[in-house]
Amino acid sequence: MRAAFGTTFDVEGVYLNTPSIGVPPRPVVDAVAASVAAWGRAETAPAGFDEAVASARRSYAALVGMPETAVASGTVVSALVALVAGALPARSRVLVAEREFTSVTFPFAAAGHEVVEVPVAALPEQARGADVVAVSVVASADGALVDLAALRAAVGPETLVVLDATQCLGWLPADVSWADAVVAAGYKWLLSPRGAAWMAVSDRLAARLVPAQAGWYAGGWDAIYGLPLRLHDDARRFDLSPAWLAQVGAAIALPWLAGLDAGVVHDHAVGLANRLRAGLGMPPGDSAIVSVRREGAAERLAAAGIRAAARDGAARLGFHLHNTADDADAALEALSGGAAAAR
Repeated sequence: MRAAFGTTFDVEGVYLNTPSIGVPPRPVVDAVAASVAAWGRAETAPAGFDEAVASARRSYAALVGMPETAVASGTVVSALVALVAGALPARSRVLVAEREFTSVTFPFAAAGHEVVEVPVAALPEQARGADVVAVSVVASADGALVDLAALRAAVGPETLVVLDATQCLGWLPADVSWADAVVAAGYKWLLSPRGAAWMAVSDRLAARLVPAQAGWYAGGWDAIYGLPLRLHDDARRFDLSPAWLAQVGAAIALPWLAGLDAGVVHDHAVGLANRLRAGLGMPPGDSAIVSVRREGAAERLAAAGIRAAARDGAARLGFHLHNTADDADAALEALSGGAAAAR
């Protein structure tokens, strides 16, 4: 059991794999467990989950700095990005970062658009000629940050900007409210069960989107049988029917995260990442994700019982709310083969 940021986490050992799966605080676990137990007792009803969906939507809006009415609720990032891909003219030019997470790139490629990969540092300078720029704010593979200010300044007035905030929301204070779409999955840094995702959309993009995946939830309780088509008049018309238990967890996790001091969270996570970087002789960085390209790094971490990931030929570690200096030092000891110096 660990106490951090006013809550507790049932973490044993050293867990540095939040970029793959986040560790929920105890209240999130308890809420989901209680909902499962109520389901088992036949005490649930569909309408009973509506407030959880609404609470998670409100908090996502707060986290990205966009209106609640602009937020669509879904289950996975790729399905939400597919709505954008489907709204574009044929063979639109979509600029993405090299080695971008495929939930961002595949929907555009599958829709037949021209998807052009460039180094993430080159995105701003090449953005003006694109119909769409689609990029992760923080790269999944190595934690690299896109220069949001430079990108915002560089895009032309007709260029749509789609930001995947999956690897940044929950630890990185960043202004993403100017983008046309800000999409994120909840099961990593937002510490929610898998099956909850959201996309906030600008007015100009919302006017172009077709609710091609619309079911009854996109219209509400008055739209469960028969025609004509009747959908919500805000971004809820793009909703997918929710994965209820995932939304129950998100309704606890997201309001709590939105209420934390974002600067303090950032300094905690990046400070621990830089503690590890310093011990390994790496320059300081601005990311909570550390990519270690050393022979056998992932294997040494695993042998020490430290849970991390292997991505793109490197060991990938992520530091979040439950992590401590002891975690960073344990990773350093495993990676360097010696005791971490006290700092």
